[in-house]
Amino acid sequence: MDPMQYIVIPGVARLASALTLSVIICSATPIIRANGPVAHDADLIIYGPTSAGVAAAVQAVRMGHSAIIVGPDRHLGGLSAGGLGFTDTGRKEVIGGIAREFYHRVYLHYDRPTAWIWQQRSEYGNRGQGVPAIDGNERTMWIFEPHVAEQVFQDFVREHHIPVHRDEWLDREKGVSKEGARITAITMLSGKTYRGKMFIDATYEGDLMAAAGIDYRVGRESRATYNEEWNGVQTGVLHHRHHFGVLKQPISPYVVPGDPASGVLPRISTSPPCEYGQGDHRVQAYCFRMCLTDHPDNRMPFPKPEGYDPAQYELLIRIFDAGWRETFQKFDPIPNRKTDTNNHGPFSTDNIGMNYDYPEASHEHRREIIREHETYQKGWLYFIANDPRVPADVQQKMRRWGLAKDEFADNGHWPHQLYVREARRMVGTFVMTENELMKKQPTPQSVGMGSYTIDSHNVQRYITPEGYVQNEGDIGVGLKEPYEIAYGSLVPKKGQCDNLLVPVCVSSSHIAFGSIRMEPVFMILGQSAATAASLAIHDGCTVQDVDYPRLRQRLLADKQRLSMQE
Repeated sequence: MDPMQYIVIPGVARLASALTLSVIICSATPIIRANGPVAHDADLIIYGPTSAGVAAAVQAVRMGHSAIIVGPDRHLGGLSAGGLGFTDTGRKEVIGGIAREFYHRVYLHYDRPTAWIWQQRSEYGNRGQGVPAIDGNERTMWIFEPHVAEQVFQDFVREHHIPVHRDEWLDREKGVSKEGARITAITMLSGKTYRGKMFIDATYEGDLMAAAGIDYRVGRESRATYNEEWNGVQTGVLHHRHHFGVLKQPISPYVVPGDPASGVLPRISTSPPCEYGQGDHRVQAYCFRMCLTDHPDNRMPFPKPEGYDPAQYELLIRIFDAGWRETFQKFDPIPNRKTDTNNHGPFSTDNIGMNYDYPEASHEHRREIIREHETYQKGWLYFIANDPRVPADVQQKMRRWGLAKDEFADNGHWPHQLYVREARRMVGTFVMTENELMKKQPTPQSVGMGSYTIDSHNVQRYITPEGYVQNEGDIGVGLKEPYEIAYGSLVPKKGQCDNLLVPVCVSSSHIAFGSIRMEPVFMILGQSAATAASLAIHDGCTVQDVDYPRLRQRLLADKQRLSMQE
């Protein structure tokens, strides 16, 4: 039997027809529910329409419970629909459940000849992020255009009749109502209130979690906090090619090279980087994952952003003058002659050091930070394409690229989602660390798996004792095999909140989050969180007291991967 059937109940056929009312019967729980909850009440309230939020809502409905997605975004899917189409998969065999269903639906889309508008499928190739982009045997596709991902998420919520309340911002000061350790309702700045039995914070920022009074952390722990090798300040550690050590000569940070009295170039910190291994408040850099195209009929020239200042990119000129030519290294191909363009090199799209305030900032201040990131990154593109000091070979190639006309049409063809690589991280019942990821310690009560490299982007750009500029914080540590993610990492400490789960800002150290923070993993954990919430509703217990054997059984039945043996 299909997990979901749609029927019209005898006796209300006329009403159903008049209201286009669908009734859902879920095989797991024989409860009949009308299309959407009444007003703003639901069994499960999900704050954040990210990929994790959509997966959670779908799972809740499939288990016979009502769900509402509410949040500040106008688009579904977060980064998965916001430009990150070159999926960081790791080992794709550990991606199961609704996450794998998402990538299967992407495959079905591109299996249609009509999906290939700007190039032939045969011209695309099959390059992915460590795996084939198109896996015909598994009927999955891991690389996709932003609008395709958003349509898949839209299809999910439409098919499951999930209400989505967009452009609704949590009142972070007084918008969480609690009775004891239970959230009873959350209220938006608009005044709308959402009452539920269980709640999920699926945001990248962890706003609901923080407003509910749950312990969390921002920044890096010290190496000693959890006995980790790669946490804390990592001065002198150069793992990728996103540092100044890749150049043939050191670069002066001063306006007049070698003269500290002349002042420091923009976007270089004058603060000391702190001691190696020390914890700090700093956050790895954000950027936009840009969807660019070189097809003349779908290309828009890079716009000159308001507030453009070429002086912001003086450091880039010095890098070019030193012979660096890797500008286009991360113009990763996605279908239809487009890219998912990511950061690469010592001075690129990552806006290093300009996001420290973001996790705790007010809604208004976050918008200012996002605008600054947008101005910086648009300016970076415009500078390379137009400034006469840029090497001719680089400039000519950049001019072949532009923004894609058929992406992000309601946002000036610019991604609607900033790549918030990390913000708050819950300190919950169990804290995931690099020791669990590297199998130095066992992981209890698995609710999903991850496998991607431990990956942190640069955290700061500073001046070395020798008087040169350097980046710090970029870490890339490979894992020998996939790892389990503990149920306790989704759950607050007992007594802090009994009916909230957190599948995105999970309880983990900074360095462990560097691997966990991948979009497929967020979908996996969103589904697992909703499964636990549904069981807690059914059993009338707290999220901390969910019966794990039953949770595990249900997750396996829904094709989640919990270990390499299952």
